Amino acid sequence: MSRFLKYPDLDAARALDAVDPLASMRARFALPEGVTYLDGNSLGALPRTTAARLKEVVEREWGRDLIGSWNSADWIGAARRVGGRIAPLIGAEANEVLVTDSTSVNLYKLLVAAVKASPGRTTILSEPGNFPTDLYVADGAAWSVGAQVRTLPVEDIVAAIDDDVAVVMLTHVHYKTSAMLDMAGITAAAQAKGALVLWDLSHSVGAVPIDLNGCNADLAVGCGYKYLNGGPGAPAFLYVAERHQARLRSPLSGWMGHAAPFAFDDGYAPATDIARFLCGTPPILGLAALEEGVKLFEEVAFDALVAKSRSLSSLFVTLMDELCGEYGFTLASPRDPAARGSHVSYGHPEAYAICQALIARAVVGDFRAPDILRLGFTPLYTSHEEVWRAVDTLAAVMRERAWDRAEYRERAAVT
Repeated sequence: MSRFLKYPDLDAARALDAVDPLASMRARFALPEGVTYLDGNSLGALPRTTAARLKEVVEREWGRDLIGSWNSADWIGAARRVGGRIAPLIGAEANEVLVTDSTSVNLYKLLVAAVKASPGRTTILSEPGNFPTDLYVADGAAWSVGAQVRTLPVEDIVAAIDDDVAVVMLTHVHYKTSAMLDMAGITAAAQAKGALVLWDLSHSVGAVPIDLNGCNADLAVGCGYKYLNGGPGAPAFLYVAERHQARLRSPLSGWMGHAAPFAFDDGYAPATDIARFLCGTPPILGLAALEEGVKLFEEVAFDALVAKSRSLSSLFVTLMDELCGEYGFTLASPRDPAARGSHVSYGHPEAYAICQALIARAVVGDFRAPDILRLGFTPLYTSHEEVWRAVDTLAAVMRERAWDRAEYRERAAVT
């Protein structure tokens, strides 16, 4: 933003949109008129093609063709096919990515597989404050195989890896702070000490550069409903480097992970490739919706997407410094755009009420306990003008103390 003599005004934000190579992508989403949606890092917007595609799956593939669609519409190949579409976004090969189950279930499968494949090692190492489901699932995985979970500040993780650490489980972009970890450095350091590394890409995929194979990564998981725009509860994905696939076995040995599911043998023989991490019958409607979201990335240059992500978040931080600096906000995210994901978080004692006041004025972000106001910037559909209007609205909310109302302090079930 150094080109501006003062903080960017509305015309400056519009000028950035005028040269945005991704500007036309916004029309591909069914966004409500008049709403500034800055929560795509939690639930992505609806692609315009998704409803029609689901109608086709329901009415023609299911309604007319019935069970024949497992073959004629390739329902049986959907988990691999959609995984193959995600693979370029995470620097993987198509045969290393599978769409299946939820992020939590995939974490469990890979954690147990990693510990079981590491004889004599009984520790899962992570950081405190990791996304709760990661820690909860790690606890359950450890319990099921007689292992233990240790947590240490992320800066102490590498030094703490000893001969008892089987797997290091970390989130690439932190859900709360947006801090992005050094995937290549941590992976190499952990592997040098004999441990595997499992990366959670839920707040990374579709927003920041990821090169799993370039980092020689071992394992990864990620969700489909944030930047991939697969819809609420969309199926998740997992990555297993090809070199590990034959030796790691999923603890959930369902029929779809069998080497020959339709042989209907009594004994379990896992598939020899990534398919061994399938379990039950794939959710075809969810896979169809997710595929529509993922396909949109095939129309854009990823470098342009990353550049816009950083431009949007940098504009937000600049405007916050200038327009809201007097209101007690503390930047909880890295100031360097290259060191954070595509959301920005601010600490404030009244963060929950402020968030509700913003939503009441059609600026949608979210709150993370205990005191974080979190705003996400989805490069496919967020504009610089929306960022400007969001901070302008926030400044008005603070100036008028509009957040200081009883109804804005009442906690909803989902925050």
